[in-house]
Amino acid sequence: MAKKTFEAALARLEEITQELEEGDLSLDKSLKKFDEGVQLARFCNEQLEEARAKVELLLEKNGEIEAVPFAEEEREHQDLSE
Repeated sequence: MAKKTFEAALARLEEITQELEEGDLSLDKSLKKFDEGVQLARFCNEQLEEARAKVELLLEKNGEIEAVPFAEEEREHQDLSE
């Protein structure tokens, strides 16, 4: 089986959502689709968490380049905008 990508998993999750919203599936098929959707949502969430953990913004502070975790940078921008 090919390696699952975030984009492919998200596209499949959108397909499943549409199929479930249409309501044309039997209960058994709906439950199977729902289970697949939950697994895909978990995979997507894990991928996003991994990406978020890797993201660092470079800021210039006191003439030096410093790596700052994404979440910290996000808080600084919120504090400035308030």
